[in-house]
Amino acid sequence: MSENTEIRPFRIDVPQAVLDDLRDRLGRTLWPDELPDAGWDYGVPVAYVKELAEYWRDGYDWRAHEAAINRYPQFTTEIDGQNIHFLHVRSRHENALPLVLTHGWPGSIVEYLRIIDLLTDPEDPAQAFHVVVPSLPGFGFSGPTTQKGWNRYRTARAWAELMRRLGYDRYGAVGNDGGSFVSPEVGRIDPEHVVGVHVTQIFSFPSGDPAEFARMTPEEHKALEVLQWFNENKMSFNILHSQQPQTLSYAIVDSPVGLLGWNSQLFGDTVDVSADFVLTNTMLYWVTGTATSATRFYYEDAHAEHPKEPTTVPMGLAMFAGDFVSMRTFAERDHTNLVHWRSYDRGGHYAAHIVPDVLAADLRDFYGPLR
Repeated sequence: MSENTEIRPFRIDVPQAVLDDLRDRLGRTLWPDELPDAGWDYGVPVAYVKELAEYWRDGYDWRAHEAAINRYPQFTTEIDGQNIHFLHVRSRHENALPLVLTHGWPGSIVEYLRIIDLLTDPEDPAQAFHVVVPSLPGFGFSGPTTQKGWNRYRTARAWAELMRRLGYDRYGAVGNDGGSFVSPEVGRIDPEHVVGVHVTQIFSFPSGDPAEFARMTPEEHKALEVLQWFNENKMSFNILHSQQPQTLSYAIVDSPVGLLGWNSQLFGDTVDVSADFVLTNTMLYWVTGTATSATRFYYEDAHAEHPKEPTTVPMGLAMFAGDFVSMRTFAERDHTNLVHWRSYDRGGHYAAHIVPDVLAADLRDFYGPLR
């Protein structure tokens, strides 16, 4: 059977019955016990989740956030047997450079909403971009995945096809979190059309070669210590997603507070975001029933065969305070055309949401010479 390549307009309109059921479930939450003064040592604290859940039930306005997303043109199309949902916002400047921006977990297209207008509508045509923001396969309104194998590489191939289908012959690939895994692969598989890849993390790690450690700077040794701490204290989500996502699914698909508690471990006490931002991202998993298929992305990636050769398209990094600290010694091993490396003293993991002006300026600086 041939694939339906039609691009169909889409608008979010969650049935009221889904929202009523959510409110009812939130009101019937069975709360776990907790040791006194445990803080975040054992995981996400009850008080943190309870405050969010009470606001979710009694104060949060999904319809307002639904309308905010619906401000932007949305579409769906089928690629490689999978429904793909995406925002597509064209600049009034016809010769703007197209960008495909990719989110990760537990984020969503919501993390890019504040940067869209900055990118698409500057006064200077030379600073303008057409913007495509897809929901990762299995995330949000891209719907659950129905086949095995939707890892970063299959996703990258889908993004290349999406940009081709939209008529873009030259474009840039931008990523954060999981998008920082996907976007370099878009450049790898479509170098004839990708002018450059820009990410907010370069996840390159030591290979074990003593010569690499000898080249590391003092700052990189500190970054490695932070990474080691994170690996020992906060990587449980990655291990569980990569090994048994289906086992986790019973807790996060049936209980909205279960989903909120699980997803908020990476929104929690270390990122400067509002309750509305946490809840709107969480809502995109809840109302679409994609909590499970989103976690499967980790499983598929962990079981994929990873390329051993470095990427060659121009690569840029914008690193923000409070986020993963990329290490150039290892980044240059994995990306031979690393031409842009910036570090900012503010921002955090969701820079496109928290400091959209800073990230937009960095994107213009990187892509300016590549247009």
